[in-house]
Amino acid sequence: MRGIGEIALFTEDVATAADFYRRLLGADPLAEWPGGALFAAGTGKLLVHDRSAGLAEDPPNEDHFALSVQDLDGVCEELRQQGVAFLVEPRDYAWGRSAYLRDPDGRLVELVQP
Repeated sequence: MRGIGEIALFTEDVATAADFYRRLLGADPLAEWPGGALFAAGTGKLLVHDRSAGLAEDPPNEDHFALSVQDLDGVCEELRQQGVAFLVEPRDYAWGRSAYLRDPDGRLVELVQP
């Protein structure tokens, strides 16, 4: 079973967005840092992140949701065999191992193995 692990929202004003979600969720962030805040949202997380330019090797800096998977490489291989193309192939990041693809309407989807 794959579940939503995170929803990532990128913004020009992290402080204002974080304050909005603090009030909406009725809770302080689990973590805050310059340029970001991470909230618990049920069994998943809500990440509010600065919309900076990012580096060329980074994933796209845009709103997306992340599905948690236990075996990222195995899931990606299954999806490749079904004709799914990846925008960013599986690789290691500070938050875990992730891959990125787009749904048929162009929305960014992250697959993450925490």
